Amino acid sequence: MKVTKTYTIDYKQTASKMLAVCMRYAKDRMEAEDSLQMGYVKVFSKIKEYRGEGSFEGWIRRVMVNTAIESYRKNLRSLNVVPIEDAYEQPSAGFDFSSLGMQDLLKVIQKLADGYRMVFNMYAIEGYSHKEIAETLGISEGASKSQLSRARAILQQEIIKMEGFGYATHAG
Repeated sequence: MKVTKTYTIDYKQTASKMLAVCMRYAKDRMEAEDSLQMGYVKVFSKIKEYRGEGSFEGWIRRVMVNTAIESYRKNLRSLNVVPIEDAYEQPSAGFDFSSLGMQDLLKVIQKLADGYRMVFNMYAIEGYSHKEIAETLGISEGASKSQLSRARAILQQEIIKMEGFGYATHAG
């Protein structure tokens, strides 16, 4: 006997959180809103596929992330691949990203080149491994590591610039 549970989606309750997820992957708000809209279409059409494992909101979030990644792949923008020998240029340890406000961090992430932004989000925020990133984006693991390294270095430089000009909010 199969037990079916009905799930309702409260768009108003989840939309702002999911827009924030989409904003991390998008170049700008319009692109994020497009991903959000496509993501909710998928959520509504695939709701029967939700198996009840984990939170329902977590499942919606995964759909949004996958939609943003699909959108990126469809557009096939250049990945700005860095040679592997540059992959291990690490930003200096000891910089505390937590001192930066979320809005400031989002602005800096959105400035990253598309490939850097995708890899950074997938690795640092979503918890993907370099192998998973490579398979998902169709790049090598070395390219994933390289792009993450470059993204971190660029983020550090941009944040230091912001702090130098007094733009960072330091909200924790």
